[in-house]
Amino acid sequence: MATRSCFPSGGSLSPEGLLREIQINLLECKVCFEKFSSQQRERRPQNLSCGHVLCLECITALSHPLLRKLECPFCRQLCSVDSTSHCQVLSDLQELLLSWTPLSALPHWTKGGFSLATSLTSTTLHLCTTFGGWGTLTNPTGLAIFRSSGIIVVVHDGKKRVVVFTAQGKKLYSFGLKEKASGKICYPVDVAVTPCGFVVVTDAGDKSVKVFTSRGNHVLMIKDIFQVPWGVDTDSCGHILVSDIQAGNLSQVKVDYPRGVILEHHVAISDLQHPKAVACCHVTGNAAVMEHFANDGRQHTRLKVFTKDFHILYQTDSFSLSLQSTVRLNMSGVVFDKDGDVIVFDSDQGIIWSLGKLQNGPVLTPLVADHLIHPVGLVPMNNTLIVLDSGDHTVKIYSAKLDHGPIK
Repeated sequence: MATRSCFPSGGSLSPEGLLREIQINLLECKVCFEKFSSQQRERRPQNLSCGHVLCLECITALSHPLLRKLECPFCRQLCSVDSTSHCQVLSDLQELLLSWTPLSALPHWTKGGFSLATSLTSTTLHLCTTFGGWGTLTNPTGLAIFRSSGIIVVVHDGKKRVVVFTAQGKKLYSFGLKEKASGKICYPVDVAVTPCGFVVVTDAGDKSVKVFTSRGNHVLMIKDIFQVPWGVDTDSCGHILVSDIQAGNLSQVKVDYPRGVILEHHVAISDLQHPKAVACCHVTGNAAVMEHFANDGRQHTRLKVFTKDFHILYQTDSFSLSLQSTVRLNMSGVVFDKDGDVIVFDSDQGIIWSLGKLQNGPVLTPLVADHLIHPVGLVPMNNTLIVLDSGDHTVKIYSAKLDHGPIK
C-alpha cells in the first residue's frame, strides 16, 4: 500500500493526536471522504494496482463501465478494476483502533503546565463543512473571500485557474484559462479580493499580477516590476501588497480599478528573506509577512508585522514559538482576524494557532488541529475559519458552533 507520510516528525503528537491523524489520513477514502468500513461493501478499502487505496464505491464511480479501467485520481496511473484487491491491513487497523482505549480516556501530555490535549478540546473550532475535492479542485494554492456576500474564491492547477463557490460550497463558475497571456493565468500562487470586489491573482508563470472583475473579466496585468510574485493581499483602501520571493521585497501597488490603470508602485519593504505569505489588517492597517530561510541546514520561518507606514512593529520565528508550546510550530501562513489578532497556520502539521495582538508578545491559542492535512490558505469570517487544504484538495469551514449543517 503506497502512502505518503502525513504525520509530523520528531514524535511531537500526543496519543490523542496520533489517533486522530491515523483516522483522518489512513482510515477514510480521499475521494469521497467517507470512513472505510469492512461491514459496508461499498465502503470497503480497495487497493489499486498503483498502490493507492479508494473505497469500492469510488472505484465503481470513476471506472469506465465497459473497459473496466480507471485513472487513479492521485498518481494518474491507469488501473484495471479487475486487478483491485481488498486492503486487509486497513481493515485490521480500523478494527484494532475500535477495540482500543477510547480517546477520552487517554492521558493528556503536559509540558510546563500547558496541556495541549486539554486546550485543543476546550478552545478549538469544529469542522462543519467540506467541499471541493479532487476534480473540482486540483492542488489549490490560494484562498480569498468576498466579505459582503461570503462568496469564496480559490486558485488551483485546473484548466480554469480560478474557481468561485457560494458560502455553502456550491460551485458557481470558474475563469482564467491556463495560458501565458494577458487575461489568462499560467501558474497562480495566491489570490485576494479588494473591498470593491475585484479579484487579484499572483502569476509566477509570467511574473505578473492580474486583476479581474468578480465575474472573471480581465481588467489589468501588472508586469515587468516583479521577479517572482508570490503572496498577495489588499488593504482597506484596495491597495495591493505583493511579496516577491526572488527579489526579497514587499511591493505596494495602487490601482484605478474602473479604468484599469496603475496609479503608483513602490517597494515598501526590502531585504526580506524569501517572503511568501502576506496579510493586511483592515482594523489597524498593519501588514504581516512570512519569511523563509535556512539555519544550520534546517528550514525556518520568521513572521514580521509592520505598521501601516511599513515600520517594523514585531517579529518572531518558528524556533521562538516552539519554546512556548509542546509541539514544534513551523509557521507557513498568516492572516489577521476581525479584531486584529494574528493567526498563523502550520502546513506540515495541519495546525492553526492564534498569536493574539502581539503587543506584549505572542499568546498561543490552538484553534484547529483536526481534519487538516496540508493547509495552504486561511480566511477568518465572522465566527468561522475558512481553510484551504491542498492535502485533499478541499475547502473546510470551521466554527465554534455546529450551525453550518453536517460535514459534507
